[in-house]
Amino acid sequence: MIPTELIALADYMAGEFENKAQAIADPAWFVHLRLWQKPVPLFQEDSITLFAEQANALYLDKPYRPRLMRMQAREDGKIQVQYYIPKDFTAVRGAGANSERLQQFTPDDFELLPGCLLIVTWQQLGFNSYHFKAAIPPDAKCCFTYQGNTQQVNLGFEAAPEEFLSYDKGIDMNTGAAKWGAIMGAYRFRKK
Repeated sequence: MIPTELIALADYMAGEFENKAQAIADPAWFVHLRLWQKPVPLFQEDSITLFAEQANALYLDKPYRPRLMRMQAREDGKIQVQYYIPKDFTAVRGAGANSERLQQFTPDDFELLPGCLLIVTWQQLGFNSYHFKAAIPPDAKCCFTYQGNTQQVNLGFEAAPEEFLSYDKGIDMNTGAAKWGAIMGAYRFRKK
C-alpha cells in the first residue's frame, strides 16, 4: 500500500511547471524554463514514477535532462526518490509533453543511477497538506555518463501544494564547484 504522504508528493510534483516570474525578476541568473514531470506506468507495484524533462521556454521543441524519478516508501517511514537515466536520449526526447509516448516506456528503456537517490522528509501543514524536502545523503555522489563524458549532479528539491523548487546543479568533478543550474538558489517553479 502506498502511504498518503507519497501520494501527496506525487500529486504536487506531477504536471507542467514554469519559472516565468523568477526569470523575469532575475534574468541574469535564471533562464525561463518549462518543466514536465509526468506519471509513467512503471514500477507500479510499490512506487509512483514520474518522467521529467525540461526546456528553455524559447525552445520548447528542444527538451533536455530526461530522467525518471521513482518514489517509494522506506521501512524507516521516509520516502526515497531513485533516479534513472534513459539508455537512448533521442528515443525519449519530447515525451514530457506527449502523454501517449509515456505509456510506451518499459523498464528496459532506462538505467538505474545508483548514487542518485534522494531522501525525502516532510512537514505536515494541515489536513492532507505537506511541505516536502529531498536531498542526497551527504556521503553520496550522483554521476552518470552522457556522450562519453562522466557528469556529476547535485540533486534536491522542495515540493508544496503551490510550488516546486529545484536545487539541481551540475558539479565540476575536478573543483567541486557548481557550473550550471541552481547556482544562485533554487529554481522556483509554479504549476501551469
